[in-house]
Amino acid sequence: MAFDPGFDITPTYDPLGFSYGPDTFGPTCELRTLDAIRPSLMDPACEGPEVVYAIAMDVGRRQDLPAMLERDLLYGAVTYSKGLLGTEPVRSQGHIHAVSPSCGASTCEVYEIWSGAAYIYMQESAKDNPGRCFAVYANPGDVVIVPPDWAHATIVGDVSQNLTFGAWCVRDYGFDYDDVRAHGGIAWFPQVEGGETKWLANHAYKPSKLVVREPRDYAEFGLRRGVPIYQQFIDNPDLFLFVSKPESAKGLWEGFEP
Repeated sequence: MAFDPGFDITPTYDPLGFSYGPDTFGPTCELRTLDAIRPSLMDPACEGPEVVYAIAMDVGRRQDLPAMLERDLLYGAVTYSKGLLGTEPVRSQGHIHAVSPSCGASTCEVYEIWSGAAYIYMQESAKDNPGRCFAVYANPGDVVIVPPDWAHATIVGDVSQNLTFGAWCVRDYGFDYDDVRAHGGIAWFPQVEGGETKWLANHAYKPSKLVVREPRDYAEFGLRRGVPIYQQFIDNPDLFLFVSKPESAKGLWEGFEP
């Protein structure tokens, strides 16, 4: 991979998934198929890879699992096919993090790109008015935070490459797809034209503005640029409590920009 995630995990591409080192725990991957995400695509009848992405929720070093369990944290890894879904780059369907019983709130997610490139897309709401919309273009080693309650999707940023990333999430995570699906997808559809990604408004929503930007530092959360977010957990297991207990960072979510 282009970036070392900080523990022994390797993406595989045939089949799509992950292999784990002897000191790493991880599940059999859940495969998300094209048929499963069609309702959220601009062209639900499009052609594309049969398996769009593979998800390994709950991975890490065996010795770190007790600390994760104690803090209701989970580390997930996802790897994507390369290519197109019709005229869209390979992507996820988009969802909101459901309210987690452990904290009584929707929770954030902390992404870290390992290989390939990604647009981490997010919008304040999946109701008729999507509010502020952002697409953060991230390369290996870049970190992007999606705040609680926001609808978001992961989009392959370079369709000639597979995309792989890791993310800190709450352990009792849940995904709410209803409002995104009710609008036929996210508020802005990515389109690949002449090798570039452009954006087309989804008219099922009220008009909105999309801001495309590069990742920033998240010093206010105590994160260190260039250090794998898994290593940062090893160094300070309480660092990511804002993920499993979002109310602890309430002031940072107000007016948040990625």
